[in-house]
Amino acid sequence: METLLQQTVNGLVVGSVYALIALGYTMVYGILGLINFAHGDVLMVGALVALEAIRLLQIYAPELGMVPTLLAGLSVSVVVCMILGYTIERTAYRRLRNAPRLAPLITAIGVSFLLQTLAMIIWGRNYHSFPQLVSTEPLEPIAGLFITPVQITILAVSATLMVALVLLVNKTRLGRAMRATAENHKVASLMGVDTNKIIAVTFIIGSALAAVAGVMFSSNYGTAHYAMGFLPGLKAFTAAVLGGIGNLGGAMLGGLVLGLVESIGAGYIEDLSFGFLNSSYQDIFAFVILGIVLIFRPTGLLGERVADRA
Repeated sequence: METLLQQTVNGLVVGSVYALIALGYTMVYGILGLINFAHGDVLMVGALVALEAIRLLQIYAPELGMVPTLLAGLSVSVVVCMILGYTIERTAYRRLRNAPRLAPLITAIGVSFLLQTLAMIIWGRNYHSFPQLVSTEPLEPIAGLFITPVQITILAVSATLMVALVLLVNKTRLGRAMRATAENHKVASLMGVDTNKIIAVTFIIGSALAAVAGVMFSSNYGTAHYAMGFLPGLKAFTAAVLGGIGNLGGAMLGGLVLGLVESIGAGYIEDLSFGFLNSSYQDIFAFVILGIVLIFRPTGLLGERVADRA
């Protein structure tokens, strides 16, 4: 039972990061019907930019405390990723909105490789140690359950951002415009909605969430490198499909479920396989789940069907 509870906590932490990344996928797909496979690499850029900002602050402003330094690095990262998200939308995707679906998909893969290559040129191939500005030492165990301050921070920040995004989409004028554009961008344009602006804002918000997820991911695991966005991005896409792509609640649910299944599976896989497998095989769970969902429930757990474009 202690193992189950511990792995549940670990799964919620990882799943909340997946959920934040999946929100970026599902927002873009809901509005454009486009899978932005470069989204995971925006996470990578966010983590590496934050790392660079934190290093500079530790050199030139060592009097800052650990938390202010982390917040400052995160702020720089969010701003850079918002600009990057807008640039990607404006230069890579805007002209392809009416193109065959294969064209933007190939472009997204190309943007992903471009970002990875640029990051490799700037930061090199090596893994970089991410400063542990929030403690990773476990607190006093409660009923045998260990949790660290960085895990508590990840859960709190993720929950806050998810609630804020849901309120933004459902309770604000911008959110109404986003929902109208997702329903039918041509009709929304005729009703006075600046669809170009709304689509750009969607990319900006998704990129900001990816930046936060990248910093949290690196803070939790203590590393950052140029290819770190590929696997979390792919798993977050799986989470978005699992929950029902185009559905914000589905992206959150899918991320949490995927994190729990992956973590609990990794906790028991050695026992179930009699030692033939180890926890490094935990990545298979994401893709097994993706296959099962696509076969038996392709609309996802919450099953929202995205409206066809006129």
